[in-house]
Amino acid sequence: MRGNRHEPVPHEEGPAGSVPGIDRERVTVWMKRNIESAVPPLRFEPVPGGNSNLTYRVSGADGADFALRRPPLGHALATAHDVAREFRIISALRGTGVPVPPALGLCSDPAVNGAPFYVMGFVTGLVPHDRTAGSSMKPADRRSLGEDAVTVLAGLHSLDPNHIGLGDLGPREGYVQRQLRTWSRQWEASKQRDLPVMDRVRTLLEDRIPTQERTGVVHGDYRFGNLIVENGKIGAVVDWELCTLGDPMADLGYLANDWIDPGGPELWRSSVVQEGGFPSLEEMVARYAALTGADVSGLPYHRAMQAWRLAAILEGVYARYRHGVMDNISGVDLPSLAGSVERLADFALESLEGGAYRSP
Repeated sequence: MRGNRHEPVPHEEGPAGSVPGIDRERVTVWMKRNIESAVPPLRFEPVPGGNSNLTYRVSGADGADFALRRPPLGHALATAHDVAREFRIISALRGTGVPVPPALGLCSDPAVNGAPFYVMGFVTGLVPHDRTAGSSMKPADRRSLGEDAVTVLAGLHSLDPNHIGLGDLGPREGYVQRQLRTWSRQWEASKQRDLPVMDRVRTLLEDRIPTQERTGVVHGDYRFGNLIVENGKIGAVVDWELCTLGDPMADLGYLANDWIDPGGPELWRSSVVQEGGFPSLEEMVARYAALTGADVSGLPYHRAMQAWRLAAILEGVYARYRHGVMDNISGVDLPSLAGSVERLADFALESLEGGAYRSP
């Protein structure tokens, strides 16, 4: 299915059918010992769509499927890619009403596969990561998805971190300040060229930090491309590696930047919302405010912050592709990826200077 997160991606196999990032023999032994339902021989296939931690579909001899997550190959920035932390988060969220894949097992010993990894249940469905995916959905399912995306996000932000065992996931206050420090460092470590607009936006963001009204579990990458969907309902939210405690408005700002109306300009890739049939951005924000009771008047700042942060993230992705850290560079348009960084930075500056509550 086009747009399905779990559709294997073609790859070049090495000796004995090896898959980059997987020690077939050792991982098979580990899964046989630690995942009760894993039946060898196991087949490993890379799953497309990720630009950070790598995901593989693992198929057992009995037809059962699993998903395995590991860090990128080679050198990567130290503050990301903590798969043990990601495993802890989805384990804690199970049963809260926030849909996540079942967490099945964590391997912390890098001797097994060259890096820690974890195994989770395989959730089937459509990943609506772009407009093409939207074209395969019924109009009623598009509206349902738009509403459910907000409902699930509001549910996540309504959780008490202490009650689900994540009270120590990170500091509770000063979220935006921490984000600015983190992504400033990573921008400086990853940037492949000088981009003065990124520095200008950072200065404005630092000068205009809003008061943090609430603290909750923040996904950190909540967008349609990280949802697995069936019949207009979310079956699982994935890619929790950036999750921490902080200001929930950050997630709302990020989702708003993915809410591109039909005919609207793209910041870094097309959006399922562009296909039409979704609630409007204004309806989405009003729904979130009604479900959470949150003051959403500071949304323009958080949209700018998230666009700037995503620009820093994508520059890191660009750097990893340029230096051969990612194993699936085939078909990647590096000039387009670099251009996305620039468009995001420009949008962030426009949002800060105009302060308008609007779609991209």
